[in-house]
Amino acid sequence: MELQRGQESAVAIGLNAVIVGVTGNSPRVLTVEGAKHRLASLEELEALPFGPLDSSRGHTLEKNLRGWVSEQTGLNLGWVEQLYTFGDRDRGAIERRGALRVLSVAYLALVRERDQPIAGRARWKDYYDFLPWEDWREGCPSIIEREIIPLLCNWADSATESSTQMSRHDRIAISFGRDEAKWDQEKVLERYELLYEAGLVSEARRELSNQTAAGSFQLDKRNEGTVNFSVGMGRPMVLDHRRMLATALGRLRGKIKYRPVIFELMPSTFTLFALQRVVEALAGAPLHKPNFRRLVIKGGLVEKTGQFQGTTVESGRPAQLFRFRQEVLRERRTPGVSFSGG
Repeated sequence: MELQRGQESAVAIGLNAVIVGVTGNSPRVLTVEGAKHRLASLEELEALPFGPLDSSRGHTLEKNLRGWVSEQTGLNLGWVEQLYTFGDRDRGAIERRGALRVLSVAYLALVRERDQPIAGRARWKDYYDFLPWEDWREGCPSIIEREIIPLLCNWADSATESSTQMSRHDRIAISFGRDEAKWDQEKVLERYELLYEAGLVSEARRELSNQTAAGSFQLDKRNEGTVNFSVGMGRPMVLDHRRMLATALGRLRGKIKYRPVIFELMPSTFTLFALQRVVEALAGAPLHKPNFRRLVIKGGLVEKTGQFQGTTVESGRPAQLFRFRQEVLRERRTPGVSFSGG
């Protein structure tokens, strides 16, 4: 389709799925390896399950999405909600050639990883392989103090105007919990966007290689004309799929505080220890065990089944099995699990 000057740009609609599961204490996301994305030529990079809107696959976006996911991964999705529409310009090679404006409608899906086998080129990957600065379960990740903060401060100081320098330093403090600010688990997208803007993730390097970015800067002044990209800044993905991952994790961390979506990741019966590990995995933070158990029991989120499983390492006694208590949905407006540090 050739567009004349003054015409509206043609628009293509794509669908993406951020499919999250938790195995043990590992938060996982389903990726498609080596899949050629029609908007990018980066077959070697991982992608989220994706596909174009196709009216022959159903009359809703969600049915389209479920069809593409089943075809590419073998999964039949259960709980799904629309996440966000990504429509920045120059998202892929097609846009840069001026042929299309591409909008991607992303969805968040939660599955019990062990319930369904996957097929094709689908692979489960640790979520924090892509966003390593988000996992605080063992304390502040070393990459933050060792690399991220020094490089971000270098970027902030590189601004020519003092007001811009101050603004950048403020954003660093707010996003990464510096100075008087506290770490906010839900600011996942803000942190990724800041790293992208500062040129510290490889997706930014791809963008700079495709077009000359206004206001570009040099982080490594020893090598004129280059930007110092860290190899430890997480696994890259095609297009803006890692931005979708950040958006999904921030949404999920907020949502489990007021909706019982965490139980979409649990089997029908579970121990409180297993439930706590799943919440910790997604929150990226340790939880205080007595407070957590008091919260879910007194809050009416779970109920005892009268059954037991194995023995606990701590006491040597069988662990009680619980199940999600459906009645809480009628009893409370916000039946979620709030985070309380350990």
